[in-house]
Amino acid sequence: MRQLRGQERVITANRQTSWAFADAFVAEDDALRWARDRARDAGLPSVSPGTGAALRLLAATADAKAVAEIGTGTGVSGIYLLEGMRPDGVLTTVDLEPERQQFAKQAFRAAGFAGNRARFIPGRALDVLPRLADGGYDLVFCDGDRLESLDYLAESLRLLRPGGLVCFEGVFADGRTVDSAAQPAEVLRLRELLRTVRESQELLPTLLPVGDGLLCAVRRG
Repeated sequence: MRQLRGQERVITANRQTSWAFADAFVAEDDALRWARDRARDAGLPSVSPGTGAALRLLAATADAKAVAEIGTGTGVSGIYLLEGMRPDGVLTTVDLEPERQQFAKQAFRAAGFAGNRARFIPGRALDVLPRLADGGYDLVFCDGDRLESLDYLAESLRLLRPGGLVCFEGVFADGRTVDSAAQPAEVLRLRELLRTVRESQELLPTLLPVGDGLLCAVRRG
């Protein structure tokens, strides 16, 4: 391994600390903390504050009125998305477990969002997404079954308007995506997703090092 020069050595030594600082940069309110506690009680992962803040920023930048979310969880990511969306925007959120969506409804109310700001659809994402309108969404956030990620991408390209955004949570897979050791099928699928998004002529991609990795891409017009 080549010897690091001075500046490279400093960047390498401080990178983990800097990432941790960036991920904790945005403070969370009581509604978000409540939703996180419910997720922790249920043994569910939830997006990091840095990932949530990135989603909020992207929704605001897109002036999003219609957002689709795969994986409601207990509402952590949904609160961030709603905070970034237009005041008249509607979040359509899909989850296999209706019980989780009940927690999300409570969290959204606690965060001050009216009941008509979110549409909750229980069911398997690949059964629900085909029923949603072509080109009707400004942003699609995917935080579901990693083995279905390529199918989510195909549905997202149909759902998004030109200039809309698709985002995938957890693409680092706790470091396994770049680990050369043998990996399970879900990690291999994430690698395929990353290659597909990067090489697509329909998408303008980036990979954000927040949380467990947030893959984002704009659908070209």
